Amino acid sequence: MRASGFCRDCLAPAGAQERCVSCRSPRLIRHGELDSLSIAHVDCDAFYAAVEKRDNPDIRDLPVIVGGGRRGVVATACYIARVQGVHSAMPMFKALKACPDAVVIRPDMKKYAALGREIRQMMRSLTPLVEPVSIDEAFLDLSGTQRLHGRTPAQSLAWLSRRIERDVGVSVSLGLSYNKFLAKIASDMDKPRGFSVIGRKEAPEFLKNSPVSLIWGVGKVTQKTLIRDGIRSIGQLVSLSRHELNKRYGAIGERLYHLARGQDTRPVSPASETKSISAETTFSTDISDPGDLEKRLWALCDKVAGRCKGRGLAGETATLKLKTAGFRTLTRSRRLDAPTRLADRLFQTLRPVLAREADGTAFRLIGAGLSRLHPVEVADPAALFDPAASARAEAELAMDDVRARFGSEAVSRGLGFTPQPPAGKVRRT
Repeated sequence: MRASGFCRDCLAPAGAQERCVSCRSPRLIRHGELDSLSIAHVDCDAFYAAVEKRDNPDIRDLPVIVGGGRRGVVATACYIARVQGVHSAMPMFKALKACPDAVVIRPDMKKYAALGREIRQMMRSLTPLVEPVSIDEAFLDLSGTQRLHGRTPAQSLAWLSRRIERDVGVSVSLGLSYNKFLAKIASDMDKPRGFSVIGRKEAPEFLKNSPVSLIWGVGKVTQKTLIRDGIRSIGQLVSLSRHELNKRYGAIGERLYHLARGQDTRPVSPASETKSISAETTFSTDISDPGDLEKRLWALCDKVAGRCKGRGLAGETATLKLKTAGFRTLTRSRRLDAPTRLADRLFQTLRPVLAREADGTAFRLIGAGLSRLHPVEVADPAALFDPAASARAEAELAMDDVRARFGSEAVSRGLGFTPQPPAGKVRRT
C-alpha cells in the first residue's frame, strides 16, 4: 500500500523528500491508512505549565512545576522538569528533590478552564462529535467531515494543531486511528507536538509486543494480578480465549479480550456523562484528631452537595478518601438506599466510616465524593427519612435558597444540623 502524506505545517502533499517542497518544514507525516482513519485524540502538552510559560516568557526555558506547596502534589510539569524525573501526582517534596531549580507555580484553574473551553470550541468548528476527557484533552470523530472542510480528517487535525498554537499559544499532540482506545495510545507516542497514527493493518502486531499496562483500565492493581498470572504482554492475552479471560478476571476479562485485539466499539459521545462528583483537601500539617478530621469531612460534604445541586445530579455511592502521612491511600465506599444530593446525608453516611479509620493514624489528605449519578428528580425520597433526617433535609434546602438569593456567605452550616452525643454516652432531656 502506497503511503499518503502531507506537511503538517502547510498541508501540502508530501513527496519523497525529507522536507516539504513548499515550506521546507521537516514535519511530514506519511501512513498507508492516513486518508481512511477518522477517530482522533487531541491532548495538550503539559497544559498548565505551557500556559504559565506562555504568560511569562522569562520562565520559558526553565523547569516549571504547577502544583501545591511543599505538602501538595504536582499537577503537571513541563518537559524540562520531566526529564529530571518529575511527573504528575508526585509529592511536591520529591519533585523538588529531583528538580531543585524548578519554578513552582500554584494552579490557576479558572484561567486553564477558560483556555480549555476556547480550545474545545476550535474542535467543535471541525465536528460536533467532540468528547471531552479532561480540561486539556478530548476525542473527536471526524467521519464525514472531508466534504465540509475540503480536507481529510488527518489534514483537519494538523490544521487544528496549528490554530491552537497560533491563537492559544500552547502545543498539542495528536493520535489518529479507527477507535478511541488506539487513538489515545497514539497521542502519547510522540510528545510533545506529536502526530502518530495506528492503522488497522498494523494494530495487531503493535499490540502484540506492548505491555498490558497500555490497555485502558489496567491500573497498578490489575497489572500486578496479570503479572502474577504470568501475563506481561498484550500478545499473551490474545493467546487466551474469551471464556478463559472472563473466568479468570470477571467483567474486566471481557474488556481485556476485545482491547487486546484492538477492538473498541465505544462511540465518541459529545454528551460525555459525569461519572462522579468529589472534593478533597490536603492539610498543611498531618491531622490525627478524629474531631478535626470530622470537621474537614463536613466541609467537603457541603462542597460536594453544592456541586451536585448545581448540576442537577444525585449520587448513589458515597466514598471517603484518606491519604496517610506515609502516602498510602485508603478509599472506602458505601451504597445508599437511594441517591442523594444532600450534604447532611452524605456526611451521616461517611461519618462512621471515618470513625473506624481515625484510630490515631496521621492523615495528610481527606476527600469525599458521590458516584453512580442519577437525575436529581429521584433523589432523597422522603419515605427513607426518619423525622429528624427529614427536618435536616428541609433545613438544608432552605439554606440553599437563602444562599442563592443573598450569596454563599449569607448563612453557614455547622457540623451537621444536630449535635451528636459522645460515643458511649446517653444524652438526657
